[in-house]
Amino acid sequence: MTARHYDTSGALQQAAKDHLWMHFTEMAAYTDSDIPVITRGEGAYVYDDRGRRLLDGLSGLFVSQAGHGRTEIAEAIADQARELAYFPIWTYAHPTAVRLAERLADLAPGDLDRVFFTTSGSEAVESAWKLARQYFKAIGQPTRHKVISRETAYHGTSLGALSITGVQALKTPFEPLVPSTIQVPNTNIYRAPVHRDDPEAFGAWAADRIEHAIVQNGPETVAAVYVEPVQNSGGCFPPPPGYMQRVREICDRYGVLMVSDEVICAFGRLGEYFGAERFGYLPDMITFAKGATSGYVPLGGVIARERLAEPFTEPGGMFTHGITFGGHPVGAAAALANLDLFEDEKLLENVRRNAPVFRATLERLYDLPIVGDVRGDGYFYGIELVKDKNTRETFTEEEASRLLKGFLSPALFEAGLICRADDRGDPVVQLSPPLICGPEHFDEIEAVLRDVLTRAWAQL
Repeated sequence: MTARHYDTSGALQQAAKDHLWMHFTEMAAYTDSDIPVITRGEGAYVYDDRGRRLLDGLSGLFVSQAGHGRTEIAEAIADQARELAYFPIWTYAHPTAVRLAERLADLAPGDLDRVFFTTSGSEAVESAWKLARQYFKAIGQPTRHKVISRETAYHGTSLGALSITGVQALKTPFEPLVPSTIQVPNTNIYRAPVHRDDPEAFGAWAADRIEHAIVQNGPETVAAVYVEPVQNSGGCFPPPPGYMQRVREICDRYGVLMVSDEVICAFGRLGEYFGAERFGYLPDMITFAKGATSGYVPLGGVIARERLAEPFTEPGGMFTHGITFGGHPVGAAAALANLDLFEDEKLLENVRRNAPVFRATLERLYDLPIVGDVRGDGYFYGIELVKDKNTRETFTEEEASRLLKGFLSPALFEAGLICRADDRGDPVVQLSPPLICGPEHFDEIEAVLRDVLTRAWAQL
């Protein structure tokens, strides 16, 4: 198919600058340059207004699991919109929401059988906190309201989800936030203050910081611990061996709920439908969004264990929370079609088979002096950039800004690769390609990174 060309040098480009308020974007950066405009997608690639093809190495924003241009999902969306475009699930149900809830309950581990739908990851994270708080009130433990999460972890932008987030720079502009949130160390062993050469000992230490926080804040006041299977912000921190199991034991010991925030890690990103399965633990709730529909329609939600639903299924019981577009018929239809593609094309198997190849391909970059660490799991990796590989010296704030925003982001785009140059912590390049990708795409990613990172080092 020939790429369609759009003239953004005139009216469209000016309209974007005048009226489009882009998210997490320094809009002044485009005062004297054009805003990148993506016009279409096909498979693992997207095309810009100049007709250039770019490898989508970030799956949009950790979203496009099945790739772009999937007519199967588009047709399911159209069929559903013709039949029933919208109806709420407030006191009513509709078939697609019911079928999707049943299918997710079947895919989720253990007795995670109850599905509460939202439209985004932030809403899912906040809904899980509200569920935990109301649940504890319902069972006679009304003082449990605090949440423990990890440093540098990103859990969303709504005020509740932002309060749980561990990135202070994102929180400061909106303070005061919702009180009762506590941060503990994450699992970044590359920057570990202790046991840097012993992953199991480091994992035990990091998990024990959670227990310490529970005890220090009063177990009777703590409602939940939020963990991502692989922490996104900061650059893809996988859990050390035994870490998640120890967190589960600690939560059980003190009666605290364990929430697995899988807004990024669910739906194949780590080679399983849910990251909890990848690392062998059973949480009390799973939050999801993003890859549930491969981004074709917004949809998210919370999957909860059966015991959490019990107080709300008794006469007079009600979870007093709802979202107008939660369980949207078109979103649910897109998710069902997306899951059909997972099965028909064996996307989980593709990730499991090729994940070691992806890691090995990225690890070839270790010969570059700027590459300090390559870490992650499945199709979800971060490459930490350093000034000195031997001492692990990182960049100053000014150097990091100049490196990531001033050079890497535009240079990678110009070289035909979409990825994330992330400064929420030490500087990293994040990669999260569509699950349809294979070794040929990994080689393309590595070649672009090698060229751009080599030039970045020369500039420094």
